[in-house]
Amino acid sequence: MRSMFMQMVVQHMRNRRYAKRTIELYCRWIVSYIRFNKNTHPAEMGDKEVELFLSYLVNKKDVAPATQASALNALAFLYRDVLESPLSLNLNFVASRRQAKLPVVLTQDEVARLLSQIPANLKLPVSLLYGSGLRLMEAVRLRVKDIDFDYNAIRIWDGKGGKHRVVTLACELKPGLIRQISLVENYLAADLNNPKYSGVYLPHRLRVKYPNAAKELGWHYLFPSARLSVDPENKQIRRHHIDESSIQKAIRNTAKVCHIKKKVTPHTLRHSFATHLLQGGADIRTVQTQLGHADVKTTQIYTHVLQQGAQGVVSPLSRVLK
Repeated sequence: MRSMFMQMVVQHMRNRRYAKRTIELYCRWIVSYIRFNKNTHPAEMGDKEVELFLSYLVNKKDVAPATQASALNALAFLYRDVLESPLSLNLNFVASRRQAKLPVVLTQDEVARLLSQIPANLKLPVSLLYGSGLRLMEAVRLRVKDIDFDYNAIRIWDGKGGKHRVVTLACELKPGLIRQISLVENYLAADLNNPKYSGVYLPHRLRVKYPNAAKELGWHYLFPSARLSVDPENKQIRRHHIDESSIQKAIRNTAKVCHIKKKVTPHTLRHSFATHLLQGGADIRTVQTQLGHADVKTTQIYTHVLQQGAQGVVSPLSRVLK
């Protein structure tokens, strides 16, 4: 049970239409910060305590730069928007210098083995992770209307950083997608006969703009949950998307079954998509657009993956042992 203070923080974020995951992440950091300072109320603390906490995350926890930045964002929100006492712009803390790891990439043979063994009910969303380079949450949040069969494309709305983009759709997935949409139609037909059903979740701005959209097929999730659930924001009955953890577990377990020794996660398939595109001759800008990276430098890590293998370079040992 959250304290009264944390309930207020949550409500503050909901009033500002923060995403559910952002609310959960910020709450975890704020609670960690309070516990680090022996349950002292944040209003009684400020720059000094925040600096010590951020330094602790690096010195003791060895967190990555993105993780430390996430904690800073949460605390900046807390002091600026909730307590109305903004932090200094010149905080003095130990910044993380930990280098990002090179991404794990599967071979095409490993991808084929993984997809052949993945549970049938999750094969389509997992195929989209690799076939279109989607992030896990982008895949589970897809709506029926996001699939464009005419242009072999998928529209991603409000991806990481709130950006929109259009990605490629493998033609081989069309029959499966048509069957999946038929399943969504069946769910919707049953749900509309339920007087308690309030329609699918829509962000606030869309609820206002399209008041009838919540019960239209196009706005429903492409991969719906098998059960109805209660919307925590307003306690209405809705059908949410499948739990992303089911995909995570399926990929992890299937990789073991296939005897793939690499650490395989949903994001591994996105890494593999990008790397295989480059191997197939796609230019870096095309890959950048498909992945939705704001800076091409982020995409260039996949060229580093290819260079690690030093393709085309013959080891001097090979000449010695001839």
